[in-house]
Amino acid sequence: MGVLSWIAAPILDDHFSGPENVPLVKALLLLLSAGLIWQFALVVILIRREQGTLRWPVVREALWLRSPRDPNSGRRGGRVWLVLIPLLVLFALEGVFPEPWKPENRDFAEFLESDVGKQFVDGAWGWFAVIVVLSIFNTVLGEELLFRGLLLPRMNGAFGRFDWLANGVLFAAYHLHEPWVFLSPLADSVVLAYPTKRYRSAWIGIAVHSAQSVVIIIVVLTLVA
Repeated sequence: MGVLSWIAAPILDDHFSGPENVPLVKALLLLLSAGLIWQFALVVILIRREQGTLRWPVVREALWLRSPRDPNSGRRGGRVWLVLIPLLVLFALEGVFPEPWKPENRDFAEFLESDVGKQFVDGAWGWFAVIVVLSIFNTVLGEELLFRGLLLPRMNGAFGRFDWLANGVLFAAYHLHEPWVFLSPLADSVVLAYPTKRYRSAWIGIAVHSAQSVVIIIVVLTLVA
């Protein structure tokens, strides 16, 4: 993702037209989407090699794609899902803290607020589809499936009871494509990795992280429409 963002994108943006930062935004949207789709493909390849099959019952258990289980009562699903409420609140509070400085041409939120950004997305249903794909593979089929579905259940052998913390550190270090958010993914080890391990369900991390995708999709949709 770092190579796609900092090396490939500046090369590819020469092939796009548009004012100011529009060519770079187009290149980043396409390349980062491709990188996230590759993460999904990588999970599929590794699970197929590990389990010898891609049958859903096997994949579901291998990637913890099952309802959360209360470690105290043993209850699965139902009211256990209510744990998402405080986790979503904590995840939202991360946005309260100011981010360190980042390049102006890499701030997608600021880009959307600009006249150029609004003009770019106005009626651009094709690019909206790209953003939807990027968002889905970012928090459902890409990052969460790789870090919390594939890696976290297999990290206990190396890191013991601190596997969730190691997962968060690894998740933070992975963000070379946007290094200014380093502390946020590290904090996510508490909000995403630990609850996923405690309840033995990757759906916890997926659900909490996907709140970000839902907000992005709604905001962009209002601008496109």
